[in-house]
Amino acid sequence: MSSMRSAPVSVPFKDVISFRYHSFASSLLGSRSDNPIVHQPVNVNACRRARSGLRLSTSQRHNATAANTAKSDDGAKVSVLGRDYPRDALTNVSSSILSKTPLGIHRIPHHPLNILKSRIESHFAARSPGVYAVMDSLHPVVTPKQNFDDLLVAKDHPSRLPNDTYYVNANAVLRTHTSAHQSEVLASRKADGYLLSADVYRRDEIDPTHYPVFHQMEGIRTFPRDSAALRRGAALPSSAGAGPFADAGFRAASDGNPVQPAHDPRDSALVAYHLKDSFEHLVLDLLSHVPRDQLKVRWVDAYFPFTSPSWELEVLYNGKWLELCGCGVMRQEILDDTGNSDRIGWAFGLGLERIAMVLFNIPDIRLFWTQDERFLSQFRSGALATQFQPYSKYPACYKDVSFWLPDPSVRPFHDNDMFEVVRDVAGDLVEDVTLIDTFANKKTNRVSKCFRINYRSMDRCVKCARRSRLFLNLLLLLLSRFHGHALAPCCHDTCTRISSSACRTLTNAEIDTLQDRVREQLAADCGVELRG
Repeated sequence: MSSMRSAPVSVPFKDVISFRYHSFASSLLGSRSDNPIVHQPVNVNACRRARSGLRLSTSQRHNATAANTAKSDDGAKVSVLGRDYPRDALTNVSSSILSKTPLGIHRIPHHPLNILKSRIESHFAARSPGVYAVMDSLHPVVTPKQNFDDLLVAKDHPSRLPNDTYYVNANAVLRTHTSAHQSEVLASRKADGYLLSADVYRRDEIDPTHYPVFHQMEGIRTFPRDSAALRRGAALPSSAGAGPFADAGFRAASDGNPVQPAHDPRDSALVAYHLKDSFEHLVLDLLSHVPRDQLKVRWVDAYFPFTSPSWELEVLYNGKWLELCGCGVMRQEILDDTGNSDRIGWAFGLGLERIAMVLFNIPDIRLFWTQDERFLSQFRSGALATQFQPYSKYPACYKDVSFWLPDPSVRPFHDNDMFEVVRDVAGDLVEDVTLIDTFANKKTNRVSKCFRINYRSMDRCVKCARRSRLFLNLLLLLLSRFHGHALAPCCHDTCTRISSSACRTLTNAEIDTLQDRVREQLAADCGVELRG
């Protein structure tokens, strides 16, 4: 996607409100020259540009909904981006999750995820021109073989369970990481390096830092396996002291983080040093607004089934250590199986939301999915130092739900089942769900759980709604006084219909309705027995 504008236009929300009500007042008062209501001029085109440049159009939202529903009319198929898959006993993906698949928010210009993604891509392109092929539109459905087996994930690894992974059916899953495409791109042998960005899907808890759909970037760089060519052609650093951070604790290998038997230790070390140098320069680029003497990184030995040796790179940012990526020397079996036995290389994976939340000071992961121009218009391409300014102060509303678990031998229950129901019913109106109590009845051998649901909207603001009602009451009073019509003051429902849905309050009645639906769907979908 491309944008016609060179930079976003920041429009104060009070001006947007003023413009909306001015239009409404004009429609009631007509174009009389003695119109008593006077407003300061509002840049209408700026408002439109701020919305149209960043938000999904109505047709895009309609197409997203139409193209993705969990069930076809006969309930026998799951449709994902124009491809149909037969449902079976393992199918656990819902319509709320499938509705996210066509959105591609990491490709929307001026979106914070796109800003970060583009900066990383341009960094690697500048340091190694022509080396990296960029891919960001790969289909989200892959096979279990691609997602697990090709990456040497153990057969009994818990990530394979439907509790953690969205199964379209027994032969297809929504990718849980961008590494699911690693074998596919390596087999193409189109380039020496690849940068893959994509939305990934995992059943997970509900809180401000977790979301069932998030975005990763996968990086791959390969070199000729011949030692002489490796040293000569790749211009690799020769020691751990190379790179911007010589004292970051990097070790090319250790007893607990070994070189693979298939690799010459010297070759493995050269690849490792190149990885270190590459990522430390990336840190300097992403955090160029931080004074160099205040920037610290550290390398931590790690384990991943598809790399060895493996590391995590952490950055000290705002007083806290932030994990930037997981990375390592690629397992030679993966290269061999994709027709690259003559190559050796490194790979990394990083979470775009995790980094963007820290860089831009975004407190809630749900905000990346909002269509509210008050969020989106704060960002512009290329600007990594932007600090998000909150615009909603909607208070928390807590509701508890407790239930007896079903017999585990008949119908096993996992906490993620609860989270899925809440997401399906209440969507992004829930900020977090917390397990607050577990009780085991020794006489009946039954277990009860109690969860606390925090309903808090990101966009609907109490103050905005109150101000809107006051303004509309003033408008009606002016109409009555200057046009001779006795009009009743505004009630909340009238204000709600006229004002933007992004500005109205979430009422207690709405929350109670959502809570009732959560309880009903829990009983229907999870087989629990509700308490209270």
